[in-house]
Amino acid sequence: MIWILQVLFSPLPTPALFTLIAFGALTFLWVLSRPKPVLPPVDLNKQSVGIEGGARRAALLTDNNLLSYYFEDTKTLYEAFQRGLHASGNGNCLGYRKPNQPYQWLTYKQVLDRAQHLGSGLLQKGCKPSPDQFIGIFAQNRPEWIISEYACYTYSMVAVPLYDTLGPDAILYIVNKADIGIVICDKPDKAQILLENCEQGKTPCLKTIILMDLFDKELKDRGAKVGVEILALQEAEELGRNNIRKPVPPNPEDLCIVCFTSGTTGNPKGAMLTHENVVANAAGYVTIMKMTLLWTVIYSCGAKVGFFQGDIKLLTDDMKTLKPTIFPVVPRLLNRIYDRIQSGANTPVKKFLLNFATTMKMIEVKQGVIRNDSLLDKLVFKKVQETMGGRVRIMVTGAAPISPSVLKFLRSALGCQVFEAYGQTECSAGCTFSMPGDWTTGHVGPPLACNIIKLDDVEEMNYFSSNNEGEVCIKGPNVFKGYLKDPEKTAEAIDKDGWLHTGDNGTLKIIDRKKNIFKLAQGEYIAPEKIENVYIRSVAVAQVFVHGESLRSCLIGIVVPDAETLPEFAAKLGVKGSYEDICKNPAVKKAILEDLVRLGKAAGLKSFEQVKDLYIHTELFSVENGLLTPTLKAKRAELVKVFQKQIEALYSSMQE
Repeated sequence: MIWILQVLFSPLPTPALFTLIAFGALTFLWVLSRPKPVLPPVDLNKQSVGIEGGARRAALLTDNNLLSYYFEDTKTLYEAFQRGLHASGNGNCLGYRKPNQPYQWLTYKQVLDRAQHLGSGLLQKGCKPSPDQFIGIFAQNRPEWIISEYACYTYSMVAVPLYDTLGPDAILYIVNKADIGIVICDKPDKAQILLENCEQGKTPCLKTIILMDLFDKELKDRGAKVGVEILALQEAEELGRNNIRKPVPPNPEDLCIVCFTSGTTGNPKGAMLTHENVVANAAGYVTIMKMTLLWTVIYSCGAKVGFFQGDIKLLTDDMKTLKPTIFPVVPRLLNRIYDRIQSGANTPVKKFLLNFATTMKMIEVKQGVIRNDSLLDKLVFKKVQETMGGRVRIMVTGAAPISPSVLKFLRSALGCQVFEAYGQTECSAGCTFSMPGDWTTGHVGPPLACNIIKLDDVEEMNYFSSNNEGEVCIKGPNVFKGYLKDPEKTAEAIDKDGWLHTGDNGTLKIIDRKKNIFKLAQGEYIAPEKIENVYIRSVAVAQVFVHGESLRSCLIGIVVPDAETLPEFAAKLGVKGSYEDICKNPAVKKAILEDLVRLGKAAGLKSFEQVKDLYIHTELFSVENGLLTPTLKAKRAELVKVFQKQIEALYSSMQE
């Protein structure tokens, strides 16, 4: 001890003294600048709490009272925008840009004024300020979409979104089902779709079409011949500006939007959502987001929302220009990002650097440290981060399961918090959300604070809630009121106790749609989407459809190769030629099958869950050819019908 004191207090040479001071200063700066970890707001081993009846609620709640709203002054979507105006100090609200130009912004006040003008114009055209008045919106995402929607809410009217990927028959069905008299369109070609139905006398209810973009006199004359007035959005706004009406704000229990969900079979169903439904769902997300130190999540918090130019090829350029902080994505895009990063590491040195950087960043992620400014970020991951603008702090993935390995990697590489969520239109979008500070994978998080969740037995599939398996059921103020004019379908979805039966089977992770699961001849149940989400990771594969039958003991697959990556994949086999020629090559088919099986083994698929043979198809499944829904989910019945001959040939040729 005496020796230590002598060393500490003995005179030091000047260089040594400066070195010691410098070291101390650097240590002090490192401690100050060291990023703070994202700490979980609850015990990660108790993220949900069991309540009476076998359901579970969010542990974030202090009691069993579910959230219907977060802000006392925001109980409708009309009030949400009003609050956003004050929260932002009349800041920027909606952004748009033209090619090679910076983003232009509309302020909250400009959006609110235009919405009131348009809403007044709609009333001047005979609309009633009532939740019984439905207004169609047939447009791509753009500022005018939000203005049109908010015009409805300003006068208690209901927005009914339409989109062309539903197909002309579905558009016809929705207009008549919802008795829509006015549709606001973005482009003349959509107006023409509506006019064709009017000319054939199929939509007698439709009387007015309002267009956001320029149109010619011929279209206006064509409409006049069948009694349909066609006018520009500017005209409708000007009409309202000259005949301004006092807002008629909605009540929380009033309908705000009817979302027609794209079914894999039959006509779409119109999910009726109230202001309370949507606001409650937003409250659940705000409860989570406030713990990430990100309040600017939604309009009620004064957020800025930027729209892309409408061309998917320009999306990267739009993101670099906008520099978003919050970015919702689907797993398919994240898979592509992952594949691009991995394929870029095409030398031993690059692979070593990528693996080393990923391992070191994963260590930080497990400690709750999320950042994009480390030396490894600057050396290895900067390029991919900059393709998304370089400022993304939160990404949310949903709509389909994501591979755990992809999610782990991207949480390290992208330098932002990546959350996984689950839900559906019928519960106003979301019902679960992964917890800040929980960086494990393979689950979709606990219930949001606006709903409770339980699992119902599915006896025919051997799923029992006693084993923490079953059909996911949801209850809470975010659950929809039913399907428009369809009491039979409503009764199928919502039981007498108010539980929404999602049709999804799972535990805290979603396995597949209940109706998609089938049994093989030997009695094993198959969840095809789970398998497809593993196989889609193959670098050579763009799309895959897994099929099985109750009289067959094995699975087969339909694969559409990736036109961009297939040539390089085939070149390694010594195969060259056009895309079509490569697809016909037996060696390529064999190699793709082997790659799928390899991925399946790595993901822990059982032998009966692996496909035994493939058919290689050259045309992508799409909405246009009827093989995908507008939300890009596989129309399984249609796929079976289209590929029936190939399926039978595969089963006939193999030795089961």
